[in-house]
Amino acid sequence: MPNRRALLSAAACLPALLPPALPLFRPALAQTSGAAAAGTWPERPVRVIVPFPPAGSTDVLTRILCERLGNRLGQPFVLENRPGAGGNIGMDALAKAAPDGHTAAMATVGQFSINQFLYARMSWEVDRDIQPVALSYDLPNVAVVPTEHVPARTLAEFIAWAKARPGGISFGSPGVGTSPHLSGELFRSRLGIEATHVPFRGAAQTIPAMLSGDVHFALDNLPSYAPVIAEGRMRALAVTSEVRWPTMPDVPTMAEAGVPDFVVTSWAAFVMPRGVPRAVVDRFNAALREIAAEDAPRARFLQAGARLLWSTPEDAVARGRAERPMWQEAVRISGARAE
Repeated sequence: MPNRRALLSAAACLPALLPPALPLFRPALAQTSGAAAAGTWPERPVRVIVPFPPAGSTDVLTRILCERLGNRLGQPFVLENRPGAGGNIGMDALAKAAPDGHTAAMATVGQFSINQFLYARMSWEVDRDIQPVALSYDLPNVAVVPTEHVPARTLAEFIAWAKARPGGISFGSPGVGTSPHLSGELFRSRLGIEATHVPFRGAAQTIPAMLSGDVHFALDNLPSYAPVIAEGRMRALAVTSEVRWPTMPDVPTMAEAGVPDFVVTSWAAFVMPRGVPRAVVDRFNAALREIAAEDAPRARFLQAGARLLWSTPEDAVARGRAERPMWQEAVRISGARAE
């Protein structure tokens, strides 16, 4: 197994998060005739499962895309939150849905690259039961503290404060084995901070606990925290992107804040049940490609704390497989295990 520093160095190879002139992962769409072959799809509203609670980053960003997809394809894309078990409940519902093109989901790096190493048993398998459509977005995590309860104004001050605190600190995440949990464990173990992980069902629960002073720190998805950071109720100490986030130019990267080789991003892709006709997948993919090329949704994503992407289905598969060794090692370091 690689050591912890090698793991974080591997994470540093992930792409920088400044939005390029065109979306990342943009090889030519090979099956241009697929859209025509899809006929009248979608013929009725499309159910889009989000395997996490409302108000988190996956929920917020998927809603933006569902609105655009409905306008472009002529049928509503209706979001349904099915949280629990690190996304496994929602993905199980997707895997069991009829492969007729009218059920989709937003799967994150957790479902593509983490859960198979975390859970002893799963009722679905990503390579067996799931058909990726396209990468949709990626985003950094942000190190945040509640302004009223933690005096640190920089990451270095926070590290010193945490080490001096009797009994250590607590850090929140949207659940055991999520990328924010694993990022927090890597941060804690690398810097020698005594910290207790407090899992929640999503940022909508984590944020109130932090604002009340029950939890001291989070290394969570930026979109979930951007509003409370803008309001001043949370203080952003660093972002895990390779370069500073454009809408938060005063917030340093982890490297600038004194923690080198800590570039860790989260990402997601639209998926459908295995067996959906390729013509339907291609039409869905083509609509996402057109949306990703538009300035308005790209700007909206950037303001929310994410970068809008597009890819072929094959590129989404490849990214999930490429990151599995890194996250497998992160699970091992954390000691996390779930049934």
